[in-house]
Amino acid sequence: MERNAAQEKAIHHSSGPMMLLAGPGSGKTTTMIRRIRALLSEQHINPANILVVTFTKAAAREMKERFEKLCEKEGEQQNYRQVTFGTFHGIFYGILRHAYGLSRNNIISEERRYDMLKEIVYALRIETEDEKELFEGLAGEISEVKNSRIPLEHYYSKNCPDEVFRRIYTEYVSGCRKARLLDFDDMLLYCYDLLTQRPDILAGWQKKFRYILVDEFQDINKLQYDIVKMLAAPDNNLFIVGDDDQSIYAFRGAKPEIMMHFPKDFPTVQTELLACNYRSTKRIVEAAGKVIGHNKRRFKKKIHTENEEGRKPLIKGFGTGREEELYVKDCILKAREEGCPLEEIAVLYRTNSGAGSLVELLMEYQIPFQMRDTLPNLYEHWISGNFISYMRLAMGERSRQEFLQVMNRPNRYISRNALEDSQVSFEALRWFYEDKEWMCDRIDKFEEDLKKLKNMTPYGAVNYIRHGVGYEEYLKGYAAYRKLKMEDLYEVMDELAESARGYKTYEDWFAHMAEYTRKLKEQAKTQISGKSGVVISTLHSIKGLEFDRVFIMDVNEGIIPYHKAVSENDIEEERRLFYVGMTRARKELSMLYAKERHEKRTEPSRFLTESGITEQEESA
Repeated sequence: MERNAAQEKAIHHSSGPMMLLAGPGSGKTTTMIRRIRALLSEQHINPANILVVTFTKAAAREMKERFEKLCEKEGEQQNYRQVTFGTFHGIFYGILRHAYGLSRNNIISEERRYDMLKEIVYALRIETEDEKELFEGLAGEISEVKNSRIPLEHYYSKNCPDEVFRRIYTEYVSGCRKARLLDFDDMLLYCYDLLTQRPDILAGWQKKFRYILVDEFQDINKLQYDIVKMLAAPDNNLFIVGDDDQSIYAFRGAKPEIMMHFPKDFPTVQTELLACNYRSTKRIVEAAGKVIGHNKRRFKKKIHTENEEGRKPLIKGFGTGREEELYVKDCILKAREEGCPLEEIAVLYRTNSGAGSLVELLMEYQIPFQMRDTLPNLYEHWISGNFISYMRLAMGERSRQEFLQVMNRPNRYISRNALEDSQVSFEALRWFYEDKEWMCDRIDKFEEDLKKLKNMTPYGAVNYIRHGVGYEEYLKGYAAYRKLKMEDLYEVMDELAESARGYKTYEDWFAHMAEYTRKLKEQAKTQISGKSGVVISTLHSIKGLEFDRVFIMDVNEGIIPYHKAVSENDIEEERRLFYVGMTRARKELSMLYAKERHEKRTEPSRFLTESGITEQEESA
């Protein structure tokens, strides 16, 4: 790759702050390693005084390897291996280790963290149907409070009532302190406190890291930024590289406005733009540029390419989501016939649950694929478990365990004390409540519902449980308590109904569930042994990668942009996410949507109109 003028300026920048805005496919990693090399060979900086910070261990390792290869190729004689490459957490842990003599035993494992949260939630007697999601949500919120240094009384929880969250947070922090354990966020928090309170220690590290380079700067959070600013002072030899248009991790605490305000924080900053995209065709670059141009909070930039014109990106609508998936399957088979390696094809979704139906289809046609994310099994979702329990009870199952799953969903006020044996009898329940006529009425209705369900098709049963039994009403109350979006819970029930549609009996449907689950586990084992086949990923997980052919699925309002995005800031983040997806494509980009999903009318996404491409303009 030939170096352009902006790259040259960035590579040979001498001292003081610099911001390098690096568009997609613009050769930013090459520029960064050349910059480190120039610090050694041109400015004769001691390699031990250079710190390179990235967000993941994989990125740090890759950059280090590429830098060392470059030095070896150019016959570097200095001890270039003394340059420090690491993640924020790795670097900050190193600082704490020196100060406090910490060891790995002081770092809380993810498993221990979840166990601790579980103990607190159980002790507070919080009823939860979706334990995994709740604990993941709570862990994310605890991180947010710590990283943004939000006073606990001013934080409003997204997962449970505010007072409940504050108690969980307080007990979790107290539990970690008593056990002398730090989580990943504590590494940042304690490091900030240490450097703030001990100017002597701060001065030592400032002297050590005289030149700091930060990659993917758009993903930085407030706490990370505050520490980096302290370490870079007073010389401020801070070289930051990123693209505000690719800031897509707000849910992890990333704040794109930090990059936007960087020139105000460092008024002497020099700014360069890597505006040449070496990856994609002209038409893909132009369409992506038009979409991202609708964001207001961004550095204005015009990305261009010297690559060929290429095929026009394709926008195509389908009657249903099933038709959309069948089209993609046919495209993959055709591409394979034409000699395109399957690894050069990526199918992208907004959420990891979106890919379930396509995965079933690819399995059916024995098309190899690899997942960038763990695919949640629809049939193992807690809502699916409730529906399956109803159906098993309708088929005659009477185990206490199965009965407990649904006896109070919706709430019939049946006490666990009423279930005296391992097998449940409706007659025994009536005896238990013989003096409470209203309870007997509820038990009669429950038994009547099960009798009705017995002779229904799986599809009919899903709809009857939702509306006839009153399960949907129960979910509304649960969603309100847990601050969940009902749209997400409707989506699970809709997907379940869609899956049930083709089966005449419960036995047939359950057999399909078992076979699908078996294949999914097999696929997970294959993933570990080797990466091959079509890449299926969320838009979040695909960042940094590139493919010859990219399909972005379900580009509908409510999916892209996601229904949870309500504020202007949220919509801008969704637009950036879509932009990341578009700019993964080298040669061919297809953006697909369905006109109807689960028998409900759906609208194409506003982002499609913004791209300036008219629908089905497939041929060049």
